[in-house]
Amino acid sequence: MADWNEPRPGTRSPFVNATINGDVIGAGARDEGLRKYMLSIYNYMASGVLLSGVVALLFASSEVGRQIMASPLRWVIMLAPLGFVFAMNFNRSEATLKTMFWAFCVIMGMSLSTIFLVYTGTSIATTFFATAGAFAGLSLYGYTTKRNLTAMGAFMMMGLIGIIIAMIANFFLQSSGLALAISALGVLIFAGLTAWDTQRLRDTYLQVAGTDMMGKVVIIGALSLYLDFINMFQFLLSFLGNRD
Repeated sequence: MADWNEPRPGTRSPFVNATINGDVIGAGARDEGLRKYMLSIYNYMASGVLLSGVVALLFASSEVGRQIMASPLRWVIMLAPLGFVFAMNFNRSEATLKTMFWAFCVIMGMSLSTIFLVYTGTSIATTFFATAGAFAGLSLYGYTTKRNLTAMGAFMMMGLIGIIIAMIANFFLQSSGLALAISALGVLIFAGLTAWDTQRLRDTYLQVAGTDMMGKVVIIGALSLYLDFINMFQFLLSFLGNRD
């Protein structure tokens, strides 16, 4: 989802012999490098989700956290993650990106703390595991499919813009019907983006393997999948969540 600064993926499939830094590598070495690259992305993404969840639970359980989220400061916390996403898309060092990624996950956890004040713990846990299962399946599809998902990804990005506009409009309209439609479309859009982002990351490997860009791409890639997961979770929660 992020607007990347790394080289764009080409049309060549990673499932053929490839050239990295002028050296032709075989299928075994290529697949091993790709596997480690994708595992690094998933590890950062999963660790970020875990960190956000712990922060959200602790923040919601503290009196200070509840007071902050009941004050005008909540708007600063809720809008801060957007600022982090924009800032991380500028060309920064790998170390800076890592620091910003963990800071983003913390502030995102603070922003998500409100769900523990609205929904029951059981429904949050159920929705989380449902989202995790769906995410795993969609990401696996994006990784293994030979179908080019670029067109679908572009369509999903257009849908995302439409969802954002609809959410802003419904902030003033307060329509329950429109809110339900937004949630349904949101789940579908981020499901599609999960598959597309995974394929995009997979195809980017050959362009960044063995270069200084690889570490940066891992962090930005983890951010993209993190956003797909969290947004799909939030939209699903509006369907499956039981309110306190």
